[in-house]
Amino acid sequence: MVEALTIILAVGVTRGWRAALVGMTCGIVALAVIVGALGPALLLVPINALRVVVGTILLIFGLQWLRKAILRAGGHKALHDEAAIYQRELAEAQAAGREVRIGLDWYGFTLSFKGVLLEGLEVAFIVLTFGSTAAADGRGSIQLAALGAAGAVVWVTAVGVAVHKPLSRVPENWMKFAVGAMLTTFGTFWGGEGIGVIWPGSDGAILAILGFVLFAALVMVTVLRKQREQRPGPALVHAA
Repeated sequence: MVEALTIILAVGVTRGWRAALVGMTCGIVALAVIVGALGPALLLVPINALRVVVGTILLIFGLQWLRKAILRAGGHKALHDEAAIYQRELAEAQAAGREVRIGLDWYGFTLSFKGVLLEGLEVAFIVLTFGSTAAADGRGSIQLAALGAAGAVVWVTAVGVAVHKPLSRVPENWMKFAVGAMLTTFGTFWGGEGIGVIWPGSDGAILAILGFVLFAALVMVTVLRKQREQRPGPALVHAA
């Protein structure tokens, strides 16, 4: 949500708010259609097969986020800097030519639509997988998972409207570290259940898995920091 807001703000400031807001709205509508189409279909999948599929998907997302967070915390990858990304988006938007279609600045519309759709798809997939698995287990619903995501949208939007600038103060790197660890944990737990693993303590095993993942990640961060101190390299540039 933070990354999508950064793109929308850059487009709105440089290209005009009409194209940015219309592109954002169309992206949200497209996401709603995807969620509406895929949500009921996931509920038809047998629970064990669903757990394996969901566990695998969550592991892919979780390990990818956790890997980047570990590299950043260990000094081997530049910290994610929303202010730097905002300036880059700003420069690209200012440099682009103006092409008007259906009464809108097409570049601004496309950039906002793409930003909301691509960033939102990742969120939507997590909502669908968490919600459908919980619904199949009788411990929750897609609606409840969607409510949590909607809360994040409302919070980020409110902050964006209030500060009217990129959310550079949000500790996104540590947020991704925590979320990556949680997705890896749930992916391991559900994937294991899907192939017949009986976890000691049932759902309580989630806390043990999370503790192990966090411990292993922090050990890796410590090792990487020591390597960075022993072999200092060139200055890191901010990465998206």
